[in-house]
Amino acid sequence: MSTDKDRVNTVTITDNQTGNSIELDIIEPTQGDRIIDIQSLHNKLGLFTYDPGFTVTASCWSKITYLDGEKGELQYRGYPIEQLVEESSFIETAFLLLCGHLPSQSELDEFSVEITKDSLLQEEIKRFFSGFHSNAHPMAIMVGVVGALSAFYHKYLDIHDPINRKDAAKLLIAKMPTIAAWSYRYANGLPFVYPRHDYTYVENFLHMMFDLPTDKYIVDPLIAQALEVIMISHADHEQNASTSTVRLASSSEANPFASVAAGIASLWGPAHGGANEAVIRMLQDMMSSEKSIESYIERAKDKSDSFRLMGFGHRIYKNYDPRAKIIRKLCHRIGSESESALSVENKKLLDMALKLEGMALADEYFIKRKLYPNVDFYSGIIMLSIGIPLNMFTVIFAMARTVGWVSQWNEMMGDDSSKISRPRQCYLGATKRDYIPMDER
Repeated sequence: MSTDKDRVNTVTITDNQTGNSIELDIIEPTQGDRIIDIQSLHNKLGLFTYDPGFTVTASCWSKITYLDGEKGELQYRGYPIEQLVEESSFIETAFLLLCGHLPSQSELDEFSVEITKDSLLQEEIKRFFSGFHSNAHPMAIMVGVVGALSAFYHKYLDIHDPINRKDAAKLLIAKMPTIAAWSYRYANGLPFVYPRHDYTYVENFLHMMFDLPTDKYIVDPLIAQALEVIMISHADHEQNASTSTVRLASSSEANPFASVAAGIASLWGPAHGGANEAVIRMLQDMMSSEKSIESYIERAKDKSDSFRLMGFGHRIYKNYDPRAKIIRKLCHRIGSESESALSVENKKLLDMALKLEGMALADEYFIKRKLYPNVDFYSGIIMLSIGIPLNMFTVIFAMARTVGWVSQWNEMMGDDSSKISRPRQCYLGATKRDYIPMDER
């Protein structure tokens, strides 16, 4: 018989219908809630678990990202996101997520050179872009081009070789800004712009997005800083829908390009990567309406009204979104320091957004329910303010999240205990029945 001491790290589940019981181990993570290991539940009791959306199920182990929604904490490899956006760069953060430690200066220099060197796309890929319709959405182009990379870069397909996996991960990080920018250029009938070796990762993206043969684009340091912070803040976010999709696809040993393309497709959904776009559309509706901001706030508080303020509150963070604290400062700086760079319409939109923010933060209804502006509220405003169109918002999200996807993919493929994903279901359809011939129906 087990003693109380033996039961410290186990939990007992009893099937009240049969009286059979099982003791399951409790896994103690380095941070966060304890986890019940249910792998033997079906073998011992003949039971599965039912968890729509996998909201209380750990699908894997990981050492990459930790978040605590109740406390409003987000850490990459143990480092708080607040410290990384203040002290780090996107490339250094990418190295941290992929390699597991902060790089030395020589490691960072070598990593930066590798990323810059691989930022060019093969010329044949330019012709691949022309296969899309002239008004194709940039995300549609991105899904197709990333998925097709395996047809161009054959030597990066050995998923069982750790060195090859790292090289494939770096290749995807390097080429994503070029693919993203060229998706925008093609969809807008603009000539492709090649990356430059004297620009940083973020500066290169802005250069490839906005430079014109007739009007040279000068990178504004504040704009580059704002986009860098947005990208660091979106680089990874634990086992979200798109990251889980990448892991699910790669569990079949699909190549990394196909797996990341699957992640991009998942991110495209408005409930995931399109949230900051929804914020801007809400603000634009407010601008075109004759109703006051106060009336929209009152509607949001009315439970009988289906309207809700987009960009307020977060499914995971039950406190203030730690990423929003950082991006909020830059949003206000852009509003006060870059007025000359903003269009009249975008300046009005920014003013309305900041007024809405101030009123909501002072309203007892929102304070009591901790409905604070989240990262999507501020990032959408910033990106529109610096000239990035709505249909590119999710593309930039994908460019940043690629770092997290390839880091999670590399971790999973290095785990000998991983297996092909095969979720179960709760079947509620018809029971077994016999086929009825056509003339008898």
